[in-house]
Amino acid sequence: MSSHLTALTIGDTRITLLRAGAYWWDGGAMFGVVPRSLWGKTHQPDEQNRIECGLNCCVVETADHRILIDTGGGVRFDERARERQKMPQPPQLREVLAAAGFEPETFDTVINTHLHWDHCGGNTVDENGRAVASLPHARYFVQRGELLHAREQHPRDAVSYRAINYEPLLEAGQLHLIEGDREIVPGVAVRVAPGHNRDMMVVLVRSGHDTWCHAADLAPFAAQITPTWVAGFDLYPMETIAQKQELFSRAAAEGWWLSFAHEPRLAFAKIETREGKWRTTETRA
Repeated sequence: MSSHLTALTIGDTRITLLRAGAYWWDGGAMFGVVPRSLWGKTHQPDEQNRIECGLNCCVVETADHRILIDTGGGVRFDERARERQKMPQPPQLREVLAAAGFEPETFDTVINTHLHWDHCGGNTVDENGRAVASLPHARYFVQRGELLHAREQHPRDAVSYRAINYEPLLEAGQLHLIEGDREIVPGVAVRVAPGHNRDMMVVLVRSGHDTWCHAADLAPFAAQITPTWVAGFDLYPMETIAQKQELFSRAAAEGWWLSFAHEPRLAFAKIETREGKWRTTETRA
């Protein structure tokens, strides 16, 4: 996994991709019905058919705000879980940010695209026997429907939700529940993109004449810009396909930059339509 930082500037906004570690998970689960003979061309599996999944977070810096999109998987893993996911003891989110030159106290906003553990596990840190916000001065945002679903603990995906990642923030008044598409701060907006689950959000940043979109788990890997390459985890795969067709059509036509939640090497990419298929074109690792 690449450890260096990659940054992108659009207009007067700077976006930095940070990898808060990585884990390895079954390639078949990550690519659903797509056969290994196809996804294996871009993601080399290990002897247990696991592929590397980056825990990607993005820092967005505007003239007035410093925003973190997703917070990685956190550190609350026992030895068995780390072995299953081929994951060494990951660093605290605060350590990841500080090593990249970002002081945790300087963030005013966190956007959780959804509340699966690998996207919000770094939301909180344990201090003096209780869980508190990793970014003490930040407001955290998530869809209200996502929190309600997390609390349902449905057998299909209960394992993905850990209350310690979000309930302490709600109790402290730092987690803000939103409903539907909205602008979080000037130039930074979220859009609900159902498919992976009902209330997952993608993030859109517009500055100058450029647009960047963090696809979250709509397309965990760059290879999944192909609409039918849908993860086995997705609760609503047909909606995933429809969302990708709409969003990536615009991205290709308007020259957006994209980033992906679990891509272990590629940081940013543009896409184009060639011979009826979408392909990555200009890229940054």
